[in-house]
Amino acid sequence: MIIYFLRHASAGEHLLNPKKDEKRALDKEGIEQCGYVGRALAALEVQVDALISSPLKRSTQTASLVGNEMGYEGKLQIDAGLKPAATVADFRRLLEKYSRQESIMVVGHNPNLSQFLGAVISEAECEASVDLKKGAVARVDMRRNSGTLQWCLTPKALRTLYTVAVESSRPKTSRK
Repeated sequence: MIIYFLRHASAGEHLLNPKKDEKRALDKEGIEQCGYVGRALAALEVQVDALISSPLKRSTQTASLVGNEMGYEGKLQIDAGLKPAATVADFRRLLEKYSRQESIMVVGHNPNLSQFLGAVISEAECEASVDLKKGAVARVDMRRNSGTLQWCLTPKALRTLYTVAVESSRPKTSRK
């Protein structure tokens, strides 16, 4: 199975009231990030069988916007195993639920999304540390219960990748 880890895009400042923070939406920068992240993933020909998000608004927005840019036509799945308070055990249960899929994308929050990523790429009882910036995506190829990190791209790298892909696909004009 291939797992794409996507941290939600920019959503402004954390709110002290937990109920209000759950409803915090993406800001202008976050919406823009989703556009080029999704288009860069499409340029990389990333396709997923399931798109799974934390139930918090900023994650569902990120998943929907990025999925749309990638051409994902399935239903967005919501899973509490990606909430900010979820544990590695919760995440392992989520992976078990989707184990028949060839490729999934999970959209969530730090610090636990980075912890989940570290847990699947490290040896048993060890912890790897991968810092996922807002809007960053990592690809992990899983074999049974452990995975290999194939790549991890920041939003800046994804924007550059998309820009290069667009520029290289434009027809070259010749001067006379």
